[in-house]
Amino acid sequence: MKANIMYAAGDVRVEELPVPRLLEQTDVILKVVAACVCGSDLHPYRSMHPHEHGEGEAMGHEVIGKIEEMGSDVSGFKKGDLVVVPFAYGDNTCPFCQEGLMTSCEHGGFMTGCQAEFVRVPQAQGSMFKLPDEIDEDSPLLPSLLTLSDVYGTGYHAAVMGRVNEDTTVTVIGDGAVGLLAVLSAKKLGAKKIILMGRHKERTDLGIEFGATNVISERGEEGVAKVRDLTNGEGTHVVLECVGLKPAYDMSVGIVRSGGVISRVGVPQYDEAAVGFESLFGRNITLTGGPAPTRAYMEELLPDILDGAVKPGRVFDVTVDLDGVPEGYRAMNNREALKVLIRP
Repeated sequence: MKANIMYAAGDVRVEELPVPRLLEQTDVILKVVAACVCGSDLHPYRSMHPHEHGEGEAMGHEVIGKIEEMGSDVSGFKKGDLVVVPFAYGDNTCPFCQEGLMTSCEHGGFMTGCQAEFVRVPQAQGSMFKLPDEIDEDSPLLPSLLTLSDVYGTGYHAAVMGRVNEDTTVTVIGDGAVGLLAVLSAKKLGAKKIILMGRHKERTDLGIEFGATNVISERGEEGVAKVRDLTNGEGTHVVLECVGLKPAYDMSVGIVRSGGVISRVGVPQYDEAAVGFESLFGRNITLTGGPAPTRAYMEELLPDILDGAVKPGRVFDVTVDLDGVPEGYRAMNNREALKVLIRP
């Protein structure tokens, strides 16, 4: 089968690999129908050092696929079922899963190798989410359904952890796919004022369509000042940090209202951050967020996609086949694409 392997920064190759096989009876093999390139995939694309022995890493953690083969411990599914898989798999029965936190599953982990023709899904019974029978691999809803695997669920997790509601003002930092879908999520949860911080007009225009009431292109102290100007000097009740870089965190601290919440879902590319008296403690700021347990949100988010109330798949602006994935990485890295959809 064809699969995309990353060997070093900027070095993604399409290679022929053996089709994966069942390693445990809790596994399923999927024929990939749709996958994509994630903004978090760009972190190794920009910084990965070659491995000592020259081996690469199979890329991709978001997938919709058809069941090709099932282990004997998997029930309730059949060959040919179309399923979406969260980027973090889990058994959905351990104490953490039962609390909706599959990203901490005692038997879980993170999907890899989805940018390929076939992929193995561990803990498939608890991880896979079967799509309605009327949805097939040619459905125009497929891009939006794929966002349930990661970016829509992640944006929604940011808003949920931030306790967004009709009484909160919200700032979203980042105009990537997760940031835009955090805007959509904040709107879904009732926020009336949603400030989007981003500098790319074609993206922030989509953010406005998703529900942003204001757009601020400035960064750093100037950006903080602009937000405070829009909020009577107070800042917003909630900041959804969807970037993962230290300057974005620093802006969050400057923007958040006393007594407010900073909810981080951008994968942090830093280890140290201000949490002391002057930054968070003295102002009673809550710091929350983390990897999104997207499986826990799928039942809740699916109906609005099916009836067309929301169209999160609009974040995909480029579609490629497997041979086009290396070019898709280049386009996303150069901000020539917002998010790349892969149709094998």
